[in-house]
Amino acid sequence: MTRFSAALFICSILIAPFADPTPAQAETRVIDGDTLHLNGITYRLNGIDAPEHGQTCGAWRCGEDATQALADSVAGKSVTCEPISKDGYGRVIATCYADGQDLGAAMIDKGLAWAFLQYSDAYAPGQLVSQSKAQGVFADDFMPPWEFRRNRWASAERAEDTAPPGCPIKGNISKNGRIYHAPWSPWYGRTRINISKGERWFCTEAQAIAAGWRAPYWN
Repeated sequence: MTRFSAALFICSILIAPFADPTPAQAETRVIDGDTLHLNGITYRLNGIDAPEHGQTCGAWRCGEDATQALADSVAGKSVTCEPISKDGYGRVIATCYADGQDLGAAMIDKGLAWAFLQYSDAYAPGQLVSQSKAQGVFADDFMPPWEFRRNRWASAERAEDTAPPGCPIKGNISKNGRIYHAPWSPWYGRTRINISKGERWFCTEAQAIAAGWRAPYWN
């Protein structure tokens, strides 16, 4: 080894530890209080069900606050997700962290989500604590999001007489791309479907995602 090549070798050893071996993390996009999009993957937070973005709890816009809380929790943070499984919509069920903070636990602690006991009891103890403090959604007998979604779906099926039976999800095309709106979306009522422009109706969110549509981002 020549004196010059030896110098290069030593220099590379000194520099290497300071190099970042991983690419910069993509921006975390929040869909609602329990769903986010990161590095091309849509993650549904395991064990919680937050109010839908357009949902209210009495006079309180609990859905907006839940979405904002998740957006605040991930803003400027390093977000990582540990996959558990996939749901029927093609989303990855995961426990996600922002700078090491468990996002699902944080949402329960703030009273901005219910423990989704139908699928997981991971945050049942945390919910008991929030209930004892009458925190957030536990301050009153508010409608849980799974009931809200069921009611909105039934209402949309009755109201949207141009939709195929059982298929009230609106597949819209805009400058932001192909975006679908389920009946509980805050933008659902103002969205009109123009079949001649390639817009369409869907029967399930999974069908919309498979066809190339996505849920609307909030941030």
